[in-house]
Amino acid sequence: MITPYYRSASHDFTLLHGDTFELLPQFNFKFDMIFADPPYFLSNDGISVQAGKIVSVNKGEWDRGGTPEEINEFNKRWISLCRDKLKEDGTIWISGTYHNIFSVANSLTELGFKILNVVTWAKTNPPPNISCRYFTYSTEFIIWARKSANRPHHFNYELMKHLNDDKQMTDVWRLPAIAPWEKSCGKHPTQKPLALLTRIILASTNKNAWILDPFAGSSTTGIAANLTGRRYLGIEREQEFADISRKRRKEIDNLKIYGDYRSKIKDIAKAEVFEPSCFVCEDCIIYDLPF
Repeated sequence: MITPYYRSASHDFTLLHGDTFELLPQFNFKFDMIFADPPYFLSNDGISVQAGKIVSVNKGEWDRGGTPEEINEFNKRWISLCRDKLKEDGTIWISGTYHNIFSVANSLTELGFKILNVVTWAKTNPPPNISCRYFTYSTEFIIWARKSANRPHHFNYELMKHLNDDKQMTDVWRLPAIAPWEKSCGKHPTQKPLALLTRIILASTNKNAWILDPFAGSSTTGIAANLTGRRYLGIEREQEFADISRKRRKEIDNLKIYGDYRSKIKDIAKAEVFEPSCFVCEDCIIYDLPF
C-alpha cells in the first residue's frame, strides 16, 4: 500500500518518497498532464560558474549517465510508465538539453506519442562559458507531446496569445533562471523557475487538473500547480529534495507568501485579467488519488 510522504491539508499536493519505477506501477490513476525533468546526464566532472564562483557540474550519482544504449533504455522505460498514467487526451512535457533530449524524442515517437512542439527556453541570465572554446550554453528544450496522434489535446490558445500581448506565442520562451526568492527552502541543482512551469500548466490544463511529476526534485511543478488552482502528485527518490518539497508547500500555506509568489509571476497576473475563472472552479467535480 502506498503511503504519501507528505500531503497538504487541502489534498491538492501529494508527494511520494521513492523510486518512480517502483511506485508508478502500484496505483491506477489517470492524469491530465505530466511534466518531467529527468536526469540530463550532465555530471561528467566538468566545471561551470555560479554566482561568480567556479563550481563542479556534478549533480549527484543520479545524474551520471551510462552508455547511449543504457540512456535510451532508461528514457523509454520511464516514459512508458508515464504513458499508462496519462488520460487519452492528456499531454506530457519533458525538459532537457542536447545531452538527453534526442533520446527522449526518439522514445516518445517509438511509444506512439505525437510531438506537438519543442519549446526553446532561452535563459535571459545564463552562466558564462569559462573555457571560451564554444558558444555559451543559454537554452534548454522542452518537448510537448500528446498521448495519441488521433486524439485532440487541450491547449489554451487564446490565453497564451493574451500573455504574449495579443500575438501568437512562439516556441521560444525568454525567461530567467530561478530567482533568489525561489530558493527560500533550499535549492535543487536543476531547479526550474516557477515562471516556466506556470506557463506550461496554464497552456495545457484547466483548473483542478491533476498533474504528475515523476522526478519531482524540489516540486516546482507542484508549487506552480497550486498557485494556479491545479492538483499535483510528485515522486522523488532523494530524501534531501523531498524535504525541500515539503517545506516549499508548507510555506505557501501562509496566505501572504502565497499572494506574494503569485504577484511575482507575470503570467498569473495577466491570466487573471484575461480570465479570472481559470484559477477557481466552483462547479468542478473533484476527484482524489486512490491512496
